[in-house]
Amino acid sequence: MKVFRILIVLIVLSTGFYSCTNKENRTRDNVIDSTLQVNVTSILEEKLSEINAQSGQVIVMEVQTGQIKALVGLTRKDSTNYQPCENFSVWQSTGLMHPISLLAALETGKVQLSDKVDTGNGIYQVHGRELKDHNWHRGGYGELTVQEGLAASSNIATYKTMEKAFGDNPQTFFDLLANMSYGKPDSINGIVSLQPYKITEKNITWNCIGYEQLISPIQVLTFYNAIANNGKMVQPQLYKDSIVVINPQITSRVSIDSLKKALVFNITDGLGQPAKSDKVLVAGMQGTSSLSTNEDSTKDMYAVEFCGYFPTDNPKYSIIVSINKAGLPASGGLMAGDVFRQIIDTMNF
Repeated sequence: MKVFRILIVLIVLSTGFYSCTNKENRTRDNVIDSTLQVNVTSILEEKLSEINAQSGQVIVMEVQTGQIKALVGLTRKDSTNYQPCENFSVWQSTGLMHPISLLAALETGKVQLSDKVDTGNGIYQVHGRELKDHNWHRGGYGELTVQEGLAASSNIATYKTMEKAFGDNPQTFFDLLANMSYGKPDSINGIVSLQPYKITEKNITWNCIGYEQLISPIQVLTFYNAIANNGKMVQPQLYKDSIVVINPQITSRVSIDSLKKALVFNITDGLGQPAKSDKVLVAGMQGTSSLSTNEDSTKDMYAVEFCGYFPTDNPKYSIIVSINKAGLPASGGLMAGDVFRQIIDTMNF
C-alpha cells in the first residue's frame, strides 16, 4: 500500500512539476532529486494540513552550483486536498528581509553585532506610523544587541540599526541593495513568468523589514544562498547547465562572516530554534509578514517563512520554506522552521 502511494505521489509530482516549466525544456535533463522531491512534498503537505494553510512552497538548492534539487509547490484546491501548484513566481512581501538589511548596514562599517539598540516597549513611532515588534503586547524586548535583535526578529531593532547606518542618506541603502544584486535573478530557465523584484514604495522604514516590496521565494533563496557561498551569487538552475555567476562578491567577506555568525546565533539562541537539527549545524532566519488579500476580507493572510543553509562550516545546501495561511497563529520559526528541520533530517550529505 505504501509503495502504491509513493508511485501515485511520483506521478502527481511529475505532472505538477512540468506544469510549472516551459514546454521546450521538458525533454532536457533536470537536476531534481526525485527521492528528495517526494520526501519534501510529503513533509510540506502534512504541515499545510496541520496548520490549515492555503499554500506553500519549498526549494532546495545546492550552494555552489545553484542546482535545484527539490522544487515543491502545493495549493489548496478544496477544503481538504492540496494539489501541485502552477506558479513558482509568487510575488509578495517577505519576512526574511531583516538579515539582508543587516548585511547592508554592516557593509557601511557603522554597525557591529555587539552594538546596543533600545527597542523599548515594542512600539516605536516613525513618521506618524507605529512600528511594532511581535511581542509588543508583552512589553517589548527593551535593550538588545544588534545580534540579539536579529534573533528576536525585532522590527524596531532592525529599523534603528538602519537609522544608525543610513540615517543621513537613506538612498545609500537602496544603492547597496542593488550592488548586492538583491532581488535577482529576473528570470530562471524553466520557471514560467518569474517577475523582477519590485519596490512598490521607496521607504527605508518598511523596506528594511520586507514590506513595500514584491519578491518571490526563489529570489530570496538566491540571496541567502550567496551568503552561504561566502558572497558569491549564482544563478538557480533546473537543468544541467554550466554555473552562471550573477555577482562574484555581493559584499565584503568581513560583513558576510559577521552575518553568518548572527544567523547561527539565531538557531542556537533565537526564534530560529525550531529549525535546529540534531543531524547537522544549520544557520538561517525565520520571518512572518502580513499579506493583503481580496479573497476573504474577514481574515488577514500571513506568509510564514524560513530560509537557511547547512552545514554551517562548509555549506552544501540552502532551503527556503514559504507558507501562506489565513489568520493567527502565524510563526515563521514554529511552522516553516519545523518544515526546514524535517527536510534536513531526511537528507543524506
